[in-house]
Formats: sequence, structure tokens, C-alpha cells
Amino acid sequence: MSPIVVVGIGLTGAADLSPKIRKEVAQATLLVGGQRHLSYFPEHSAPTLPLGDLSLALEAIQEHLATTEASKVVILASGDPLFFGLGRLLLTTFPADQLTFHPHLSAIQLAFSRIKVPWQDAQIISLHGRSPERLIQSLQKGDDKIALFTDTTYTPAEIARLFLNLDLPVDYHFWVCEDLGGPSEQVQIFAPSQLLGQTFAALNIVILTRCAPRKLEQALPQLGLSDRSFLGFPDRPSLITKREVRVLAIAELELHGKQIIWDIGAGTGSVSIEIARLAAHSTIYAVEKTVIGHRLIEQNCQRFMIENVNAIYGSAPNALHSLPTPDRIFIGGSGGNLPAILESCQKHCHERTVIVLAIATLETLETALHWLRKHAWSTQLLQIQLSRSVPIANLTRWQPLNPVTLIKAKQNSSRQ
Repeated sequence: MSPIVVVGIGLTGAADLSPKIRKEVAQATLLVGGQRHLSYFPEHSAPTLPLGDLSLALEAIQEHLATTEASKVVILASGDPLFFGLGRLLLTTFPADQLTFHPHLSAIQLAFSRIKVPWQDAQIISLHGRSPERLIQSLQKGDDKIALFTDTTYTPAEIARLFLNLDLPVDYHFWVCEDLGGPSEQVQIFAPSQLLGQTFAALNIVILTRCAPRKLEQALPQLGLSDRSFLGFPDRPSLITKREVRVLAIAELELHGKQIIWDIGAGTGSVSIEIARLAAHSTIYAVEKTVIGHRLIEQNCQRFMIENVNAIYGSAPNALHSLPTPDRIFIGGSGGNLPAILESCQKHCHERTVIVLAIATLETLETALHWLRKHAWSTQLLQIQLSRSVPIANLTRWQPLNPVTLIKAKQNSSRQ
């Protein structure tokens, strides 16, 4: 029999343990656990060891095993000790054959059972003494279900503040599950803004479930719409030309008057819609090769009540042949066909047409510059390296956006 028995326990204490496990606890020659866990066994005859400084506790356990005949150490832990619990540390300290684990229901299991949501596909992240980087990545991916172990730094309110500051084009319901399995258990659902400033029981789990996008607010800025305003790709919600890049790209396009504008590789239509709201008398052709992207452009136009954007389903350059002569061209995506797209743009444009390209990779940048210089277009480059502030507990740090290069291209006067 293993000399160390690790027993998972819930908020109801010994009452939830099977007779077999209660017998093992009763046989302990040393009972180890947090103050709450130890309080469940006030009549136990063995000496107790509160878990404070873990390194000192582990040394005390090793000393007890070495000096006590027929020793049996029982360690009480919350839920499943091998699920973001003490088990991992114990396995790095003691040989596996010295350990036996008796898990209880984990807080995550209980939380999902309370909100009645399957959880086999959930992203499970611990913020207990950890960086929020994994959470930020999961939110940027738009994972459907995210379960979070919280702590005194990353409380439900701080998690909501972090989410809101990221300004992502996805929305979540925030479930706060307190004191699961205990007499004071409470499960509530919130919009993230409702959580700001609220406090909860120290023992809580936060579950984020992705929901349908919220209705648009009445007051929208004339320029620089929030990324969250747009309906996005379900599997890649962060695949959108970011607000700051949109604003700079539109400035580079030098819009004025009544113009014909092509938006090639339009994605969700964010650039087209920004232009359409600024230039109500212009006509924008948003060219997108994916069915879902084409549908999103139409849905976003309806969402913003835009009538001067035409969603064109098809791949460039083939989809460009029937379009009217452009005064301005924005190329946000090329699908690997950039030289052919630029050839078609040159064929269809006039001598005052301005082309702006948004480029994320060095290879595409090299391809674009080579073609433009070979065909005698003058170029001006703008390197965009921006970061947004995000809260980290009571501090603030920078979260960088992916670098983007904007190329503004005009035909040389010698060709006009």
C-alpha cells in the first residue's frame, strides 16, 4: 500500500467521501491539508500539517515517512488533485509508486454541470498565480467555451476588464460559479460590463460561453469603428483589419468626392464599411473569395445600414474584370495571386488611381515592391507597429498587434 494517499475533497467535507476513503483518512499517521480541509476532521487523532509554505510541508512529509514506522500520510486537496492541483508537485517530489490518488469531482466538472453545458471541448485555463497570456490567446481565437480557475488577482471582475480592454469582435456570457458543492453555492450569469467592480466568494470558477454578437450601440464614431462592432469569421474572429490599421489605410487612400473604390480581399467588409460611412457618394466594390466572407460583408452592411457597398463573390483577379474603373484600390488580401491582381488593377485603372496595400509578411512585401517598381509605380511605405494597453490585475501592459506595412502606390508622372 502506498505510504502517501492524496484525497480529493469538496465543500461538504467528509460527508462526500466513501466509507473506504474515510477509513484511509482515519488510518493516517499524519494528516496534511489546508486549514479548511483539516477542519473537516476535528476529531482525528493524528498530528496535522497545514499546507502553507509548500517546500517546508514537503520536507516535513519526507521526514515523517523516514522517522515513523508504518507511516501513512494522507494529504487532503480540493477536487481532483491531478487537475490543476497539488498532484503535479507531489509527482515531481515523490516516486509515483509511493502515491495513491482518490479524486473528487473537480470544480470545473461541477461548474459545467450547473450551467448545463457539455465541456469536453472547453479550453481550461488556470490564472492562479499565472500570466493571462493563454487566456488572451484563447479569447483572440474566439474559443466557444473557456473555463477559468481564478485567484485573488484575477477575479471575475478583472477577467471581465481584461476582455473588454482587448476590444475583440466576439461576445461571451460570463458565468460566475461560487462555492460549488457547498451550502452557499451560487451560479450567476453576467454580461462582462456587469461584472466590473463586483466581488464574489473566494472560491469561484468563471466559465465563458461564446454568444451571438450584441446589437449595435446607437452612437457610433464617424471613423474608427470598434473591431467588436463587426460580425466575424466564427473560427477566426480576430481575422479582421484592425481598427487602427483601417484608419491609417483610409488616410493613405486620399478619399474625396464621388469615387469608385475596390476593396480586394475584403474579408468581413470592415474597410469597405468604414469607407462607405465616410464617403456616402462613392461606390465600393468589396471582393471576397470565400462564401462565408461574402455573407459576412452583406450582414455587416445590413448591420451598419450601408447601401453603397457591393459585395462581389469571387477570386481576384478574375472577379475584377467586370467592375467599373477604380479611382482607389485597397488590397487587404491576395490569396497568393498578388502579381496577377496588380496586373489586372493596372489594366483597369486610370492615371490618377491610388492603390494601397496592407501587407503582413516580408515575402509578400518583397513581391509587391518588386512588381510596383518594375512597372514604374512610385511607392510610399508606412510601417505600423502598434500595441494596445490591457490590464494585468492592478497594472497595465502592452499587447502588440501584428505588424502591418501599408504601401501607397501611384503611377509615375512619366507614365501619365
